[in-house]
Amino acid sequence: MPTVRILLSLMARIPIEDNFDDVINKTQRGLKITDEQLASRAKVSAEDLAAIKEGTPNIAVIRRVARHLRLSPDALEALTNKSWYPDQPSFPCGFAMFNTVFEDMTVNSYLIWDPRTKHAAAFDTGSDCQAMLDIISTEGLDLRYIFITHTHEDHIADLPKLAAATKAEVWASEKEPVDYPGAQTFQENAHFHVGELAIKTLLTWGHSPGMTTFYVTGLSWPLAIVADSIFSCSMGGSPTNFEDQYQNNKKKILPLPRDTVIAPGHGPLSTVAQEKQHNPFFAR
Repeated sequence: MPTVRILLSLMARIPIEDNFDDVINKTQRGLKITDEQLASRAKVSAEDLAAIKEGTPNIAVIRRVARHLRLSPDALEALTNKSWYPDQPSFPCGFAMFNTVFEDMTVNSYLIWDPRTKHAAAFDTGSDCQAMLDIISTEGLDLRYIFITHTHEDHIADLPKLAAATKAEVWASEKEPVDYPGAQTFQENAHFHVGELAIKTLLTWGHSPGMTTFYVTGLSWPLAIVADSIFSCSMGGSPTNFEDQYQNNKKKILPLPRDTVIAPGHGPLSTVAQEKQHNPFFAR
């Protein structure tokens, strides 16, 4: 559909969410390694470590530190140099991505639909759902479900408006129910259908207690709406459950088919294959 193709084209160069220093800082924090410990293990000076943590690129130091944070030195170097950006998958129809501004960042939300029945489902709302409502109207869609990946404010800021305008059912994980009248909860491995599209819930918690990945089949490509579980070249941070987040990503998202499109809560689309090769957390 022309409207959708234009929208996706405009979204094609959303910046990668995390810089190299973001990856280093969130990993060090998650692994609970002190500056003194990291500098000693990596055999770098305290001054050089502090500099890269503040965003000053020094490839030699970054590569040494990466090895002691369970990160790929090559992938982290590429992120530092901004030498790679994920190829953007194309959906001829049935999929739309929305990128809205929330305070000092942007956040993604998504819409899928069965072109035959026009039944649709939304995933989060971002800070402003108006563009999503415009697509629903333009395409003549019947929004059946609003699925919540997690309840951080940037992802559900416009839930009341979207729910009121569409009368769609609101669903969230039982581990992180959403505070909205009539909202329902699901367990892991719940199954939903939107026309001929199938949706399966995967609990990829860590960044939040009920962080959910929605695995969608029936579109041009398999699709994993992962929210803040994984970003292109990074993943969601957690000072308390970092290892859980990491292991859930490895065990539940990365084993999906290589051509699965990863639709994150922030940053550009990617694929499982690309993240296995270019994400510092998972590339080897």
